[in-house]
Amino acid sequence: MERWDVVVAGGGPAGAAAALSALDTGASVLVLDRADFPRDKVCGDGIAPEALDVLAGLGVDVAALTAGYAPAPRLSLRSPGGAVVERATHRPSSVVPREVFDARLLTAALDRGAVFRRHAVRTVRPGPDGVDVDGALTAGVLVGADGAESVVRRALGLPRNRDDRMAVALRGYAPELPGQGGTQVLVTTDQRWPAYAWSFPLGDGRANVGYGELVSGGANRAALVEGLQRLLPGVRPEGLRAHRLPLSTGRPRQPDGRVLLAGDAASLVNPMTGEGIFYAVLSGALAGRAAAAGAAAGAAHRRALRRRLGPHHRSASAASAISRWPVVMDAAFRAAAADQRVFDDVVALGLADGRLTARTLAAAARHLRPGPP
Repeated sequence: MERWDVVVAGGGPAGAAAALSALDTGASVLVLDRADFPRDKVCGDGIAPEALDVLAGLGVDVAALTAGYAPAPRLSLRSPGGAVVERATHRPSSVVPREVFDARLLTAALDRGAVFRRHAVRTVRPGPDGVDVDGALTAGVLVGADGAESVVRRALGLPRNRDDRMAVALRGYAPELPGQGGTQVLVTTDQRWPAYAWSFPLGDGRANVGYGELVSGGANRAALVEGLQRLLPGVRPEGLRAHRLPLSTGRPRQPDGRVLLAGDAASLVNPMTGEGIFYAVLSGALAGRAAAAGAAAGAAHRRALRRRLGPHHRSASAASAISRWPVVMDAAFRAAAADQRVFDDVVALGLADGRLTARTLAAAARHLRPGPP
């Protein structure tokens, strides 16, 4: 039977990062995906600079990943009660369609020596000496980076997230908002809370626009479209598609053994913002490195995730619980409008590995008040 040191199920950012990281250890790497690349992936397309930092650490030319798309140096936030803050972020983000970004990143892994094969993984059988994949090949370690509906995760007997720990979002493309320029716009609402709409500019006159909320809210496609049009009036996007976002508040425990989970398959999506690419490339990079441990890879990956993201996950979970009261979000946004440092703390918590700082909590408490913002 065909054998590889590392097999990666999924060729998106988590899978490509896992492949690059495993290649750095000298492993032979096979990437499997049910689709050929380039292919579209429903997403907000926003890429935080911290995600690019992870990829740069893997030797990727990040300028080539974002070439042709202007940076987005500003972020505008509107709270459920109408408080607005717009500031420059500490470093610009990038907005690159996933059809482009994912193909470029996977190509970087293939250029480094990974092998790609179009194949939909259906069965996974871990054994003492390797992981049988579909009875066709054996992996020393299998990395499940196959998204929100992960076959690999199900094969491990791990359930999907509960509906109150799963979001659903609708995404399309439309002209930029009037005067938007290089500003990413995020608008929250107290209707069907927690929910928000976004408009992220691609730099060519178009923007990625969408709307999302918790699955437990019971939204259907019509309600998602209504939410988008209510928060971004006048926007008429094309190519609307929906997708699920397994939030980190419902992430499973990485099991021991030779099967690792990364990205959406591990429910590593920020519960405040729906951000997933930073966590995908980071967890993928950690999984590729942990694969060198063979039978002990699961425990090594679990420790690495806890060490790198544990404090952030605790902060994000706490912030998500607190944010269930829209008045608290109003106060936090007012505090961010008053202090660049608080704004930076909020952005880091929502888009990278930031923590819920004492400065932000104190500032939000000072800005708590009844009535309109």
